[in-house]
Amino acid sequence: MPHHRPAAPQRGASLHPTPRQATPRRYLMCPPAHFKVTYSINPWMDPAKPVDLPLALAQWEDLRDRYRALGHTVELLDAQPGLPDMVFAANGATVVDGRVLGARFAHRERAGEAGVHLDWFRANGFADIHEPAHVNEGEGDFAVTASYLLAGRGFRSSPLSHDEAQEFFGRPVIGLDLVDPRYYHLDTALCVLDTAGDEIMYYPGAFSPGSRSVLARLFPDALIADEQDAEQLGLNAVSDGRHVLLPQAALGLFEPLRSRGFEPIGMDLGELLKGGGSVKCCTQELRP
Repeated sequence: MPHHRPAAPQRGASLHPTPRQATPRRYLMCPPAHFKVTYSINPWMDPAKPVDLPLALAQWEDLRDRYRALGHTVELLDAQPGLPDMVFAANGATVVDGRVLGARFAHRERAGEAGVHLDWFRANGFADIHEPAHVNEGEGDFAVTASYLLAGRGFRSSPLSHDEAQEFFGRPVIGLDLVDPRYYHLDTALCVLDTAGDEIMYYPGAFSPGSRSVLARLFPDALIADEQDAEQLGLNAVSDGRHVLLPQAALGLFEPLRSRGFEPIGMDLGELLKGGGSVKCCTQELRP
């Protein structure tokens, strides 16, 4: 039986939380039909470790089916040969208020994904689409709260993409510096739990001192993850305002989430972790 670490007290936690309300979401996902690890563009990727493709597909299908069982809509993007990382659909764009900011990838190995995503949006009724001038990797480095667009920088996305996103979406962008290469995208170190209340959880060690101060000032009641859970990509999670789908190995996050009225749901995406992604990386939210 797995050992559960005692949860540290969290600011903002409640002993008698009010039940949360889930909001139906619309997600875009791409099956790992061509998933493999033949190159390394982040510290999680090791081409020497073989990928079990049938297992990766089964784990991905479990996530897709779980979303649908919770009442969410899942749209599907066709996987393309030669683009093994397309399963990490969160990186392909950022959608806010029905407006689509496309991606521009930092590494040539993923560059072709951007056009495939934009073609899907054009074919599915999205009219307000912006092809970016500067490097950004979609929801990998952009996180949407009620008040802000949080924007990571330091490993993939260009700081110049922050002004571009602010101008396009008309929302204040808060730049956050990532300093640990294991957390190369913002969505590996921070998760938005409830947009209505600007609630987040994050791992402070992934950020620069100044960015940690900004996060503490803007989100004083955030759920703080420790290194052990961050190393399981426990922050690479998706919340619908009540249910929080996260890697099942991030044991220390379950009780703190429950104490705040959330319902954590552990998912096993161990094969996809070989590519450096988990629940959130596989899930792009199509915000109306």
